[in-house]
Amino acid sequence: MTSATQTLGPEGPLAEALDNFQPRPEQQEMAAAVEDALANQGTLVAEAGTGTGKTFAYLVPVLQSERKVLVSTGTRNLQDQLYHRDLPLLRRALGADFRTALLKGRANYLCIHRLERAVYQERELSGEQRADLARIREWAGHTTHGDRAEVTSLAEDAAIWPRVTSTSDNCLGTECEHYDDCFLIQARRRAQEADVVVVNHYLFCADLNLKSEGVGELLPKADAVVFDEAHQLPEAASRFFGTGISSYGLRELARDSRDEFAQEAGDDPQLPEAAHALERAAGDWRRALGEGDWRGAWKPVLEQPAPRQAFDALRAAADRLQNVLEIHAERGKGLARCFDRAKDLNERLNFLYDADDPDFVFWMETRGRGAFVHATPLEVAGPFQRATGGAKGQAWVFTSATLAVGESFTHFCARLGLPGDVATRKWESPFHFDEQARLYHPPRLPDPGNPAYTDRLLDAALPVVAASPGGAFFLFTSHRALRQAAHRLRREGRFPLLVQGDAPRDHLIHQFRSKGNAVLLGTGSFWEGVDVRGAALSVVVIDKLPFPSPADPVIEARDRYLKEKGLEPFPHEHLPTAVLTLKQGAGRLIRDASDAGVLIIGDPRLTRKTYGKTFLASLPPMPRTYDLNEVKRFLGQETPDEAPAPTPQSNYREEDSGGAGEGQGTLL
Repeated sequence: MTSATQTLGPEGPLAEALDNFQPRPEQQEMAAAVEDALANQGTLVAEAGTGTGKTFAYLVPVLQSERKVLVSTGTRNLQDQLYHRDLPLLRRALGADFRTALLKGRANYLCIHRLERAVYQERELSGEQRADLARIREWAGHTTHGDRAEVTSLAEDAAIWPRVTSTSDNCLGTECEHYDDCFLIQARRRAQEADVVVVNHYLFCADLNLKSEGVGELLPKADAVVFDEAHQLPEAASRFFGTGISSYGLRELARDSRDEFAQEAGDDPQLPEAAHALERAAGDWRRALGEGDWRGAWKPVLEQPAPRQAFDALRAAADRLQNVLEIHAERGKGLARCFDRAKDLNERLNFLYDADDPDFVFWMETRGRGAFVHATPLEVAGPFQRATGGAKGQAWVFTSATLAVGESFTHFCARLGLPGDVATRKWESPFHFDEQARLYHPPRLPDPGNPAYTDRLLDAALPVVAASPGGAFFLFTSHRALRQAAHRLRREGRFPLLVQGDAPRDHLIHQFRSKGNAVLLGTGSFWEGVDVRGAALSVVVIDKLPFPSPADPVIEARDRYLKEKGLEPFPHEHLPTAVLTLKQGAGRLIRDASDAGVLIIGDPRLTRKTYGKTFLASLPPMPRTYDLNEVKRFLGQETPDEAPAPTPQSNYREEDSGGAGEGQGTLL
């Protein structure tokens, strides 16, 4: 049998079938390691730098293994890419006959029952929702898979989607009259029959959670599991091994209860009154939490008179709705499901009210009109290992471009409870960073805590953006700094400006690519999963080292947890987390062998603090400089033979400056 290394080699079928295929030693070595893990039911943790070709490096041995394999991704975008592009391409190139399936969470599929109910209640919808519903009805008449990603004319967050898709709470299951025609059930049937099933981490963890509770399963059994974008897996597991409530979920239960009652019974005024009471209580609770968006520990909030009183009223309203639903549960499938949901809601409300489980951190947040209370596990290693059976009897492959801190995988493995002797491998990017990139440290920037910091960073970065042949990403660690930069850049009007929050993420990225010289300001999700190749992205600016906020309630609780175990939070959690996040952000710059650009990291702690060496050791090996003229020359702009221009002064001391003084412009 042909090995994966041979398949990916210069004489292999891919080189023969694909015009642009280039054999890469890193790809072949990784494929051999994956092949070994599959053959021996082993576990492999593999970091593969951008350009390694890791997707084919695991897909080729998976396909040649003739085993049933789950491939799990961190994002739906990569899911769709694997299923719609990469797997069909390999099928043609290899001339192989294998069956594939794409399986997403239930909210990604049209629910026929809820669509019919939305049409029945169309008069209650807004004008925009009615127009969107008409598009969905037209699409529903010809779709074969019911995947909402097919409806590209509707925004992902359109208000109509929750009305025509289901959740685990409101799905009727086998009691639904459309069960045999259900798009989700059909997708699960295809997954049972497939050789390779493409899922995502959230669905995988939801399946683990159900199995751990002994209430069923969502995914088929497999001989092996491959996690791509594996750096996102611990957070996905944290979400699904926790619990919580939201004001949106409360209002949805009230609305569904009222609607199901109107359709299936309608002769008892108690139920709509109880549903309205829960809606009112949810609104009163949100208002009792105050204006604005914030997050913090839950217990101190519960000790305040107004939030406590509102939460007590919320619990009473939820309990009343459950009691009324119990009376009518036998009158219809929808009402029975609402009763089950109300019971589950009251169990969660009581758990959150007590907030005394030592294995969880209890916290809350407000966003717009929504309020959320979460119980997040302090660690997921134990639950993950118990749910997966300690990786016994299966092969497990965890891969990403950002798993290692320097050469160490300890942080990632510890978060998932992987054993200390697990096989780990690391392959650097094959790109020539010494020729393709420069890392610029703007000299004499103030401390990141200085109020003038963001303006001084813009003073230093904008000349680089002006000298570049394309556009720039500014990646911020806070929304406050992003808003400050957006205000200034809008006022100055020097560049086409795109700002996170002004439009959906995918729309902003599409605009960025098409404009070719835009400046995009982003935080959070823009640090990873954004792939812009060519001159359109020539500069990436990172404002600060992305340490987690010590005031975050989850971080605070996990810090206490680590200290109780005799561990210092900074080296064990804060530093490795920040290093991996920085690697993701820096990875936006060079996405192709023909790309070139400048990475600007403004934070002077990178060169002033001893831990800066850990960050630098984890970045691609690009030459470093403090000299603006050197950066401009690299970008192709002619510069006079003179010292760098003075940096605007601010209220900071010379000894607080990170890096060389002006005129010290040698490459490092």
